[in-house]
Amino acid sequence: MKLRNKINLYTSVLFIVLLILMNASIYFLFSHLMMANELDRAEASIEKIVTDIGNTTDRIAPNQLLLAYVPVDGMIQVLKNDLMSNAKITSPSEARLETRPTRFFAGETSEIINFENKRYVFVSYPIVWSDGSIVNLQVTSSIQATDEMLNILRIVLIVVTVIAMIPVFLSSRVLSNLIIEPIRSMINTMKDIQKSAQFKRLELEKTSESELVEMGETFNRMIDILQSNFEKQEQFVSNASHELRTPLTIIENYADLLKRRGLERPDLFEESIDAIHSEAVRMREMTEQLLLLARQQEHWNIQLEQINVTELVAETAKTFQNTYQRKVLVVSNEITTGYTDAQKLKQLLYIFLDNARKYSEDQISIHVGQTSNETYIQIVDKGMGIPKHDAPHVFDRFYRVDQARSRKQGGTGLGLTMAKQIAEAIGIRIELESLENLGTTITLFFESPENG
Repeated sequence: MKLRNKINLYTSVLFIVLLILMNASIYFLFSHLMMANELDRAEASIEKIVTDIGNTTDRIAPNQLLLAYVPVDGMIQVLKNDLMSNAKITSPSEARLETRPTRFFAGETSEIINFENKRYVFVSYPIVWSDGSIVNLQVTSSIQATDEMLNILRIVLIVVTVIAMIPVFLSSRVLSNLIIEPIRSMINTMKDIQKSAQFKRLELEKTSESELVEMGETFNRMIDILQSNFEKQEQFVSNASHELRTPLTIIENYADLLKRRGLERPDLFEESIDAIHSEAVRMREMTEQLLLLARQQEHWNIQLEQINVTELVAETAKTFQNTYQRKVLVVSNEITTGYTDAQKLKQLLYIFLDNARKYSEDQISIHVGQTSNETYIQIVDKGMGIPKHDAPHVFDRFYRVDQARSRKQGGTGLGLTMAKQIAEAIGIRIELESLENLGTTITLFFESPENG
């Protein structure tokens, strides 16, 4: 069953059930009140009869007095303890009540009784009869008029329920259309995307804050993520195919050269092996960096915390020195703390230290300190620097300041791009200052613990 039909069916059934319950409650409440009113009226009537009998026994015989109080559609009788009747008077329309079995009650009694498919209000009241005996004065009166009123009420409520079903069905249909419309729009958009292979978004009502609009916004955000991932995938394939073409061509050419002349010329053999090895290493590094860049920041497992920046920088510099045998000087006047992700910060430092190592021969220095509201780390080298017109582009993917020099040094043009993405993920601001042939300074700014 389609969702539209389910909504229509369930809504209609729910409203109809509620309507039936409401009308049934009205009917039973009104019926109870009517029956209670009949009992109260019968009890008041018999109390008046008892009072009148007590006041007129010296002037009118009780049997004669009872004639004045016979119900129009009922019976009045005086019943002794032995179930013998002193007096029994029945209206012409209810003569059959004389055949109803009798019963003596010790106290006052009032109830609704059924006799021969008709309902009556029955009241029994103990009194002292003219001969001094205790008898029951019993009055039985038909409530047919009340039953007819209840029947009319029942018919009216049933008709109202049936008539009300029409607008219920119509309104549930309108409601289901309102609910299904954005879903249908979403389905149509998905089909269009499937047919055209183009990403599309839903047009939403900006003034509405309903769950359906929220669902549409979520769908559009999902499309944005899918489109972003698709574009990244296309860019990854394009960049990878473009950048891997050169090292693969070099490896192929040197391998072909080895095949033709490698055994004849040892110097050519050494040159070819070194070139093939160098390009293979560069290809591996490039592939690893491309895969890292292809990942979303949400999948980087960021863990922000307060860290000892001075200690982390010192450990990183020591590890770097031992690995590359390059002197790294750490300058810090006091213990400096910061609020960031320790592992991602180390990764940033390694990227910038590796760049400083590749493009400078002098000592590398790292300065750690704090401003009034930020912690900073400065990485300074005295290398060849970056030309002014190249500086704005060094964080672009695959951009290299000097293609020949970068390829010789083993650069892929991805390190700084990855550094930029890592910095954005952990909330670090990067500032670059560089003068050609004088050196480069990279400064990392991030939150101090007081501001974290």
